[in-house]
Amino acid sequence: MSAFEVARRDIVAEMHATLGSISPDDVEVLIGIVRSSHRVFFVGVGRVLLALEAVAKRWAHLGIDTVVVGQITEPAITERDVLIVGSGSGESVVPLAIASRAKQHGARVVHIGSNPSGSMSAYSDHFVRIPTQTKLALENEVTSLQPMTSLFEQCLLLLGDAIALMLVRADDIDMHTLWRHHANLE
Repeated sequence: MSAFEVARRDIVAEMHATLGSISPDDVEVLIGIVRSSHRVFFVGVGRVLLALEAVAKRWAHLGIDTVVVGQITEPAITERDVLIVGSGSGESVVPLAIASRAKQHGARVVHIGSNPSGSMSAYSDHFVRIPTQTKLALENEVTSLQPMTSLFEQCLLLLGDAIALMLVRADDIDMHTLWRHHANLE
């Protein structure tokens, strides 16, 4: 077996174990919050932010009004909105500050992370755990052969795509109609 085949097998096995450990009930609650919100804001840093940007884009294709915090056209957050925070540790400084501000404006906050006891729990209305390995060595973590937090970022993206597929199926959306929300200036 080639080095690529071994790496591919290992990565897919890690993602399978991790995604299989996410609570379906927590995901259903998240979907309910998204459906009842006027806008869905996203915040994270580094590679987590990149994964969240991809989720925001895909959900926008479904007709959900999504905003990535920091966009030049970012509107004001209100009590009708939700902020989704991606932070494995729940300790990232910028997402913590943004979550605090969102709460001041009456918005709900959902934390998607690995650490249910992190500082983010003070601001979170709901928590979805992606139980990946952290530097904290928490209980029930899925260990990873990959560098740093790659497994968390990969599973965050796939969780967002799984939710998109769940919404498509629940709403019986004709996939072809989604193209009306796709960028067309490219």
